Amino acid sequence: MKLRLLLTSALFVFVQIATIYAQETVDVAKITCQQVILEQLSPPTHDIVMWLNGYYSGKRNNMIINFQTIKNDEEKIRLYCYHNPETTVLDAIKNVLGLGK
Repeated sequence: MKLRLLLTSALFVFVQIATIYAQETVDVAKITCQQVILEQLSPPTHDIVMWLNGYYSGKRNNMIINFQTIKNDEEKIRLYCYHNPETTVLDAIKNVLGLGK
């Protein structure tokens, strides 16, 4: 009986862990400035910013990561988003940094 209880408990714990770490997907093209400003995204906003930086750097064939530049660009985009909450983040990036042209 104790073995059965132990196995049932272990199974319950593993099911909960799998649920907690379930993969989520995000359509980056639909992320709005308001979602970024209000931190409404499941993944941390910093993760999204890093991904977007890599995406646009790759499009420009730039393989160098400058963390200060990323931080400065993120601040510029957040300010733009604050004033334009309905804009998508991709459009904010294009407007503020001139990327994606």
